[in-house]
Amino acid sequence: MLGFYNYTVILTYLSVVSAMLGISFSVNGNFKGAIICLLLSGLCDMTDGAVASTKKRTDMERAFGVQIDSLCDCISFGVLPPFIVYYYVQYLVPDNNVLRYIALGVGIAFTLAAIIRLAFFNVSEEERQRVEGTKKRESYRGLPVTNISLILPIVYLAKYFAEGTLFAVILIAVLFITGFLFLLDFKMKKLHGKKLIPVAVIGFAVFFVILFV
Repeated sequence: MLGFYNYTVILTYLSVVSAMLGISFSVNGNFKGAIICLLLSGLCDMTDGAVASTKKRTDMERAFGVQIDSLCDCISFGVLPPFIVYYYVQYLVPDNNVLRYIALGVGIAFTLAAIIRLAFFNVSEEERQRVEGTKKRESYRGLPVTNISLILPIVYLAKYFAEGTLFAVILIAVLFITGFLFLLDFKMKKLHGKKLIPVAVIGFAVFFVILFV
């Protein structure tokens, strides 16, 4: 069979499985389930690099890992969030066609921005590895698309303080701003090792609040 199926890419594949479930949940109005799936995809992405580093890989396996990670990220963090926002807006304001069309337009722009961001990352990563070898990346240009897996769940908690049209506008605005930051050329430090612990703690805290509240 074509491709690689060892443990270094399993978490990446599971991220897509979670995203596809999240898309199904969104379409069927289970927004809590969809948000949890987004969080789980983010958790898989956050840990797959560390898992992959435990195995000595060939150049082809490393190159495949970069490509498959970005392709999976496109679905998990480029497609799932717009599905959540569009169907949630439709649920919140079923009679407001203007907001629904805006949510659709922003969602399309968000996905396009995510694809462009991921393609640029792949090209720049190939160039960086050609120059620096396998040395770990220290920073990113633009906001990595995976950040939406924490941003949107945190914003989802605002439903306890806002509702209806206001919450719909908040969701659309967050999607628009995040998509814009994907393409904005600024330097963002990459977190490694123990520096990821606070992010993981916040992620798990948000996960349990959404799950049990």
